[in-house]
Amino acid sequence: MHRTGHRYGRRSQRFDGKRHGIGSVRSWDLRLAGPAILIAAAVITLLMGLLIGGGAAPRLTNDPGAFVRWGLPAAKLLVNFSAALMAGSAVLVLFALQAGKREYNVVLDLASIGAAILTISSGITGFLTFLSSFNPRVSLGSEFGQQLGRFLLETELGRVWLITTVAAAVITLLAYAFRTWTAAMLIGLMSLATLIPMATQGHSGSLANHDAAVMALVLHISGAAVWLGGLLALTFLRPRLQERPMRIVVERYSTLALVAFIVVTIAGVARTLTSINGVTDLVSVYGALLAVKIVALIGLGAIGVLHRQRFIKRSGERGGSFWVFVTIEFLVMGLASGAAAALARTPAPADTAAPPLTTPAEILTEAPLPPALTVERWFTSWDLDLLWALIAAFAIYFYVAGVRRLRQRGETWAHGRTASWIAGMLLLFWCTSGPISAYADYLHSIDALGRMILISVVPLLLVLGAPYQLALVAITSRTDDSRGVREWIQATARSRPVRLFSSPVAACILFVLVLWATSATGLLRWTLADLLGHELRVAAMVIAGSILTRSLLRPHATLPRATRLSAALVTMVPVVIGGWIAFQSGLIAANWFGAMGRTWGLEPRADQTIAGILILVGAFPVLLTIVIARREARRTSHPQPLNSTAHGDRAIAPGRRGDNSDAI
Repeated sequence: MHRTGHRYGRRSQRFDGKRHGIGSVRSWDLRLAGPAILIAAAVITLLMGLLIGGGAAPRLTNDPGAFVRWGLPAAKLLVNFSAALMAGSAVLVLFALQAGKREYNVVLDLASIGAAILTISSGITGFLTFLSSFNPRVSLGSEFGQQLGRFLLETELGRVWLITTVAAAVITLLAYAFRTWTAAMLIGLMSLATLIPMATQGHSGSLANHDAAVMALVLHISGAAVWLGGLLALTFLRPRLQERPMRIVVERYSTLALVAFIVVTIAGVARTLTSINGVTDLVSVYGALLAVKIVALIGLGAIGVLHRQRFIKRSGERGGSFWVFVTIEFLVMGLASGAAAALARTPAPADTAAPPLTTPAEILTEAPLPPALTVERWFTSWDLDLLWALIAAFAIYFYVAGVRRLRQRGETWAHGRTASWIAGMLLLFWCTSGPISAYADYLHSIDALGRMILISVVPLLLVLGAPYQLALVAITSRTDDSRGVREWIQATARSRPVRLFSSPVAACILFVLVLWATSATGLLRWTLADLLGHELRVAAMVIAGSILTRSLLRPHATLPRATRLSAALVTMVPVVIGGWIAFQSGLIAANWFGAMGRTWGLEPRADQTIAGILILVGAFPVLLTIVIARREARRTSHPQPLNSTAHGDRAIAPGRRGDNSDAI
């Protein structure tokens, strides 16, 4: 139709230009005006913040010079913007665009451009950070090169910027050279992962709540990058899409922006609480800069509400009011970005007032030793892990929303499945943020209890909730060859790694490796001492346990021999590992649990024995899984009528659920 009506299409474009004045020129103007307003507002706010907060004031000793003092925050601002363009564009490609289309390629080009700018800006930032930290004599000699090399390879701060630079360079090449869905997913994951190192050095290490501050900053930066970068990508897409496709893309971005806004807000509040000692600290220069961010965030929230309620339907118009609000949103985002960059150079009250870390527990964990674990502390101790708290909250909300959608369509969903999913997510939250989290660093037994809950109990509850099946029946499938949550879930389920681990033997091997590595090797100490290691351990245990549980609970007329053998092996593994730990003559992670300096509770060797017994007891949830699997095998050996709605499910409609063979 577009080919035969080519002349009429050009006439229509001329008409659109007459109707709106300068037509497509305004689209190109927005591509320049939007980012220009963003950068101008950010730079002005940054300069004012540095002047007010003293972030660029000369040092009394070892001053690196005005160029470094002013250039470093400016370079970090450029890092933030380029990282946002990279990550926001990569995420927008994954959830809003069609592979192979021109707009898909354009946004991947933007991700590549953002990564290229990040490569340069992070390299400059790393160099200026070196000058600011050590104030060496700059020269072309070998001595200066050796000092720079030691900084990049031997110091944590230097490695952060080296990793960021190298990762951004890799993403630049990947986003430029590859355009498949698999490559896009890899680019999106790498883009978000590249933001993590920057967050780990975004605050002082003297904070008593170090891990909470780092995680809050990681989530805050990631959410802001997806939000801002996606909006930048939209402005570049606007001249290339017609009205209806543009409106669809904006609607999908709006959902991403809403989730990002929630994450940014919650993480920002958590970061603020870790930066101040009390309300009185807000009456300061730091508090003033913080107030600018808060006001900007409130303004962005109000703009977002107007977008979703009134202006999204006008997003396809060349001169629509939606794009006027986008320009205003760029202005407010610029103010927030500039204030954030200035805030990063202003000492937080909690940093300046935090006492030095002197006790063994404080040196190891960067937090004071908690009081003895009593019955009361099991109900009152909390150590919030914001990442898993948000994951649990979103998972419960979207699950309940899916069930509600089914019931609105007159379809049923088993209450037991809903209760199981909610219980699993609440248990995950309690295990990662409750008393187990508060005392796991100090007591091997408590850490072992948490590991077994995460790898055996939580997965059983989650798999019995049948989230995969719910997603297939509740989420509307797309018809334009783009991928939403439903399509990505189906693509993941069909991928080779998932199909490999659907085998009970492979799932059993994965389960054994994860349990052994996190319980009886040197990785245990790394997962205790390093926040990233801890989060990866939680994810690995939940995933490995879920894969094993799902493989055992797959519908079978009879349990295959491989399944029975795998189930027997998995049952024995916790017994063997637990027995080995309980009767081990030496102390596992002796330079951690043995060096904590506790004056309460069991001595470390006796506590390790309790840890081994708890791991041994962890075989019982696996036994329960096997019992359920045998019951399901007996039930499926007597086929029910085709119109059966057993377990509260409606009959399967052809072509509706997609691949349902492995659903639980």
